[in-house]
Amino acid sequence: MHRSHRLKKNEQFQEVFQKGTSAANKQFVVYAVRQEGQAVFRAGISVGKKIGKAVTRNRVKRLIREAIASMEEEIQTGLDLVIIARPGLEEMSYEELRGALQHVLKRAKVLKQAAVPREKRG
Repeated sequence: MHRSHRLKKNEQFQEVFQKGTSAANKQFVVYAVRQEGQAVFRAGISVGKKIGKAVTRNRVKRLIREAIASMEEEIQTGLDLVIIARPGLEEMSYEELRGALQHVLKRAKVLKQAAVPREKRG
């Protein structure tokens, strides 16, 4: 995830919390708000102290950023996202974390709709 695709300032986070919609699963809460005229999506990550000490929180943030980068083509443009990590996430592998993040992004309806090919009729 490129640095220009990140939310950093408190005002940006607060705008997403106030104007956005939320979706959640056991591992994540995602807030999303549409930003007109924005060519890319931006994401902010919040990992609280319940997750662990600084080393653990930073590792979780790195894994989340990597998972977002791997799904960059699937996420709609023109969105601001705030991703909140819930306790228990620190014990997950990267593959489990990516799957949980993909699940919550589907619930939040921020993934692009892929065309599903129809089966051939015989």
